[in-house]
Amino acid sequence: MSTETKEETFTLEEILTSLKTVHRLILWNDDVNTFDHVIWCMMRYLDYSENQAEKIAWEVHNKGKCAILEGSFTEMEVYRKILQQEGLTVTVD
Repeated sequence: MSTETKEETFTLEEILTSLKTVHRLILWNDDVNTFDHVIWCMMRYLDYSENQAEKIAWEVHNKGKCAILEGSFTEMEVYRKILQQEGLTVTVD
């Protein structure tokens, strides 16, 4: 029985970014996702109420982006990957 290990490499920018104590997950406006899909994702994965999710969708639509969550880099990366799989445009700041 063999054990495989996966080696990951990180850039200096990624390492320095991960040292920050608080990171934000940013949702960006796009021409692909509907308001309903964005609202559904906010409620499903981030446990926002329908009213809160609608406010986020409108802010993204009007301002181009919205900080939707704060926490550790690792936590934000998990949510970023989940929301990207749903087709949303998200980044960690």
